[in-house]
Amino acid sequence: MSFGIHVNERPFDAEPRPGQCLRTYLRERGWFGVKKGCDAGDCGACTVHVDGRPVHSCLFPALRAAGRSVTTVEGLATDGELHPVQQKFLDAQGFQCGFCTAGYLMTTAALDDEQLGDLPRAFKGNLCRCTGYRAIEDAVRGVKHVEAPCAGAAVGRNLPAPAGPQVVTGTARYTFDIDVPGLLHMKLLRSPHPHARITAIDTAAALRVPGVHLVLTHHDAPERHYSSARHEHPTEDPDDTRLLDDTVRHAGQRVAAVVADSEAAAEEACRRVEVTYEVLPAVLDPEEAMLPGAPVVHAKDAGTARISRPQNNVVGEVHGETGSVEEGFAEADVVYEETFRTQRVQHASLETHGAVAWFEETDEGAERIVVRSSTQTPFLTRRALCTLFDLPMEQVRVLAGRVGGGFGGKQEMIVEDIVVLAAMRLHRPVKLEYTRAEQFYGATTRHPFTVRVKAGARKNGTLTAIQLRVVSNTGAYGNHGPAVMFHSVGESLAVYRAPHKKADGYSVYTHAVPAGAFRGYGLGQVVFAMESVMDELARLLGMDPLAFRERNIIGPGEAMTGPGGEEEDLHIASYGLDQCLAVVRDARRESAQPAPPGWLVGEGTALSMIATGPPGGHIADARIGLRADGTYDLAVGTAEFGNGTTTVHRQIAAGELAATVDRITVRQSDTDVVKHDTGAFGSTGTVVAGKATLRASRALAAKILDFAAEHLGAAREECRLDEDAVECRRRRVLLKELYAAARTAGQELAADGHFGGTPRSVAFNAQWFRLAVDPGTGEIRVLRSVHAADAGKVMNPMQCRGQIEGGIAQALGATLFENVRLNDRGEVTTTAFRQYRLPQYADIPRTEVHFMETSDAIGPLGAKSMSESPFNPVAPAFANALRDATGIRFTELPLTRDRVWLALDRRAGTAAG
Repeated sequence: MSFGIHVNERPFDAEPRPGQCLRTYLRERGWFGVKKGCDAGDCGACTVHVDGRPVHSCLFPALRAAGRSVTTVEGLATDGELHPVQQKFLDAQGFQCGFCTAGYLMTTAALDDEQLGDLPRAFKGNLCRCTGYRAIEDAVRGVKHVEAPCAGAAVGRNLPAPAGPQVVTGTARYTFDIDVPGLLHMKLLRSPHPHARITAIDTAAALRVPGVHLVLTHHDAPERHYSSARHEHPTEDPDDTRLLDDTVRHAGQRVAAVVADSEAAAEEACRRVEVTYEVLPAVLDPEEAMLPGAPVVHAKDAGTARISRPQNNVVGEVHGETGSVEEGFAEADVVYEETFRTQRVQHASLETHGAVAWFEETDEGAERIVVRSSTQTPFLTRRALCTLFDLPMEQVRVLAGRVGGGFGGKQEMIVEDIVVLAAMRLHRPVKLEYTRAEQFYGATTRHPFTVRVKAGARKNGTLTAIQLRVVSNTGAYGNHGPAVMFHSVGESLAVYRAPHKKADGYSVYTHAVPAGAFRGYGLGQVVFAMESVMDELARLLGMDPLAFRERNIIGPGEAMTGPGGEEEDLHIASYGLDQCLAVVRDARRESAQPAPPGWLVGEGTALSMIATGPPGGHIADARIGLRADGTYDLAVGTAEFGNGTTTVHRQIAAGELAATVDRITVRQSDTDVVKHDTGAFGSTGTVVAGKATLRASRALAAKILDFAAEHLGAAREECRLDEDAVECRRRRVLLKELYAAARTAGQELAADGHFGGTPRSVAFNAQWFRLAVDPGTGEIRVLRSVHAADAGKVMNPMQCRGQIEGGIAQALGATLFENVRLNDRGEVTTTAFRQYRLPQYADIPRTEVHFMETSDAIGPLGAKSMSESPFNPVAPAFANALRDATGIRFTELPLTRDRVWLALDRRAGTAAG
């Protein structure tokens, strides 16, 4: 009897491979709506229906589907009509990056009324990293947020994401949702040691595995050193990385790469590569790493590699003082000093790192390599690849499909380099897709920090001095290490007035999994310490912590001083921090749900300030042109990964061109479409790339009106743009007619826009919690959560609220339980979601989000950034509320239930003793 199943009512007879799961079987047949997120049945992104019942297809053997009917998200719609659940998710915009959405749709479509009444249980098998779950609940409940478009009036409205229909039908194309003929598969052999020298490596047995084409080792790698971090200025990061190295510096570092016809063959060949190691001493603690005699992680020339003190494992450091903190503490009536620690956190984007590389012929008949990657920085990645392999820019094209989450983790080049090397060697298409385990030990994490804060204040509540000592564990490589450490002490110090400030910061190498860019870029770690200390100072003075903050925060027009003095291009171009704190004050007066009897109740506040872009410039180019049918083509470099920039750019362009957003087609995240774009990071998608789009759109509007006036023989001031035409002297000429006339005249109705990312403004946020704590178990419940955001002119309230809620949810995960654990050998022991504990639907409270009434003088149309900043005040606000409830100052994250219970039990035991 032959194998046969029906997928979306289509028959398939091809038998699955031995042991093959249903997910890979379906994807190999083009059903790309079935996503790979976890490899272990933890995330639900691969959910499909088998005979009407939802299953995680990564755990379901394909052989068990024989003779059965399988429905994927592509099969939910019938007769061209969306399934009601698909329409609800579209109406509520119940997604951001959308990688998890197919799984949620398939789960929701199978729920009965009883299950719909208990969504925390119903969604126990589904994870979302982007939304914070509120938008998903609204979608399930049928709440509509999306507004209908109208001409011109686009900015400030809840207009939908252009890719929404593709997301809910499973036709949006992420990195690996393509069929590349002749594709080969890569797998990586990784080091079992935290520090070792490779003395011999034998690939002969691996090459004998049937289907293996290539084994790459350090003998095949370029000698050039570089950084995996991507910044506009490469000199911001140390050149300490080699594509494949004969010295390994963390457990999990890649040692060899195997390319084969199948992943199974490549994995088998990896097992047969014989490596002889000379195991070397390792250091995992950054304080120990700075001591004399500690094992040196990178014995390189400090000048050429741009490492501050290699012999002491200090990759970067900052030391600065304004005034004299010694004098400031002498003037203080109260002084508080404490040390705080934050842990490693994984970005946990549901789409793992990966890339595909192949060769294509250009229009000129030349050949170039194309890299399709899950990246936030296609242009910077192309530049890095060209430098590494000595290739001219025109021979490399880098593009991103829709990216399934980033959060800073994809501001790196950690897969593209090895994939391109293999593709160039074989002249064949090559694919590398990380497993979920590889994300934990082969990608990057958030930097663990140790922060010592000392602060003093007078009796009247004014600060006299703030002193910071920051030690950041950058792990085995310095990608982002110095920049994160520099940034961490900047705005966290500048947001408070104090005549005397001092900071000493160290970014330190250890033999641990590398850290990298992560939402907040170091600010969250230091803000946790700073805001905790501000609360304690207020308590020492007998002041309301909110009033203490109001007395000491920076005001509009004031200079922002950090450890290095003022940053010349950073300005308070709009000010809403006072409004943020007023929102908190109002929230405190209102009642919240009662706590269970016997539980302890407390409330806490924290604030933060963040620059609306990185220092040193962040470049964006945009180009927009009129098309033959009278619609517009907008090309931008920035990537879409749930940040919503595509929607905002369409809104900006539509507003300037008096069009509806559906008349703006966006091409993006492809080095072929515009001159340059630094990338979608540092909260720049709206304030930098958006400003380039604004300038291009304004220039095109002027160009169209100029041409129309000349074409019609009218004065320029008599002409105005309409949705699909230009009106002059009561005459109306369609845009498509103007296009044809311009083409006949040899003119192109198109324009470019550029912005260099400077000057920069600042955004403000404040978070407030009311919590209840069970003293008998350590369980914590959020009774109320309020967030105030100063985002300037809010371009799309629905999307901006989603970004804030997602940031809060991610921050709550880091506050409560997320922790990348290492054993004493430096091996990551949390290699699956079920070990790592991502926030689930049941874990995240609904947060009341408030937008402040401000308009920024620098940002496009008054907008400011709001993708990173909501993360930063969450942990300290939570810790301050916990302190208020329990009387205990918790100084280390995460605030796990057992840690809280132990502290309460210890205090009770001490009191009894």
